[in-house]
Order: sequence, then C-alpha cells, then structure tokens
Amino acid sequence: MTRDVGVIIVAAGSGSRTGSKELKQFRWVAGKPMLLHSIQTFQARPDVAMVVCVLPREYVGDPPPWIFQSDSDRLLLSVGGRHRGESVANGLEDLPSECEIVVIHDAARPLVSSDTIARVIEEARKGNGAVAALPVLDTLKRVDSDGHVVVTVDRFGLWRAQTPQAFPRGVIERAHREAREADRVATDDAALCEHIGLPVVVVRGSERAVKITDENDFALAEALSIFRE
Repeated sequence: MTRDVGVIIVAAGSGSRTGSKELKQFRWVAGKPMLLHSIQTFQARPDVAMVVCVLPREYVGDPPPWIFQSDSDRLLLSVGGRHRGESVANGLEDLPSECEIVVIHDAARPLVSSDTIARVIEEARKGNGAVAALPVLDTLKRVDSDGHVVVTVDRFGLWRAQTPQAFPRGVIERAHREAREADRVATDDAALCEHIGLPVVVVRGSERAVKITDENDFALAEALSIFRE
C-alpha cells in the first residue's frame, strides 16, 4: 500500500482549563498519555507516511520520553503557533512531500476510532474535505447575556464537528494560505475551506471520541475507553 497520508496532531495548547500544572495532552488517560493514544492509532494505518505532533516550543527540543513508544521513523515534532490555525500551518510545512492526503486531529480526542479515520480519508481521496461529526440531538436555545431564552434553534441539519478532518493536501494548503493572507482565524480547518468555497462533507463520527476539556472529561474518557471501537 502506498504511504501517502500525513497526519497533524495539534497538541500545542496550554490545557489550562483542566486546572492541572501538567499539560493536558501529556496526562494519562485509559492507560497511557493522551497524545500517545492518537499517535499509535494513526500509525497503525499502513498508508500513513508521517505523523507530525505540534507541541509547545519548549517541548519540541525536549519531548517527554514516552512519545517515542511509537514508530519514531514516522514521527516529527513541530513548533506550535500563536493560535490553532498557525499551529496547523506549521505542521503542514513540516509534512514530507509524499503526503498527498492530510489528516488533522486534536490531541484532546484520544479515543478516536480507526473506523472514523478510515471514513474521513476515504472522502478526502475523492477530492473533498471531510469532517467527522455527529448530528445534534438535544434541543438548542439561543440565550442573551442575562440568561433569557431568545429563541429555540431549529436543530434540523445541525451537526457537532469533531476531529479527525481530512483534506487533499493542495486544498488545505490553499485554505490556510488564504486565511493567513486575510488574517482569518477559525475554530477548525473545515471552516477555512468553507470560507473560500471548497467542498466539505460530513462523515459519521463517534460519541466515544469525547473532547477532553476539563477534569470531568478525564473521568468520562476513562469510562468510554472500555467500549472503544
């Protein structure tokens, strides 16, 4: 199988919302450091040529030793930027030229499944951007600054975006280049593609791929790991 997939794992945040002095992405969950879960899951795919982990600058030259409990020949460390978009752009610059498909993933989702990864890559090979997501099932309320309900939002057609997200390399490079030129910031990479009219499709994500933001999420991830896909 041709190794033409490059993976960027964004792990450059401070993780301050967990209340811990240790970086969130380095903390242990479900038996290993959070970041290592994602590295090993992606490297299990034979078509992955390289995994680039985007870290805070001080850790690129002095990474935690457990990070090499993976295929070090398919692992690069890149310096994070001032915001998420800049961190992803740095990772893109460091990807080897043979990586024609780019998968972008948040380290804060350690329980990503191999099935979800396969689905986003399949769509990217068709020329689309692909976003793992789940349909919104709860009733949504728009609320003003005083806590009063303004309107109940129609949830039809609304999905909760997750990662991984996958793109043909030329597509995501163009999206980031134009975002940089326009000084445009977005909360995910698909939004950058949407802004310039590039096609993005949704593929089914997983409820198990919880995003770890605070201490409660660590406990939830531990419980969900028992049922990991």
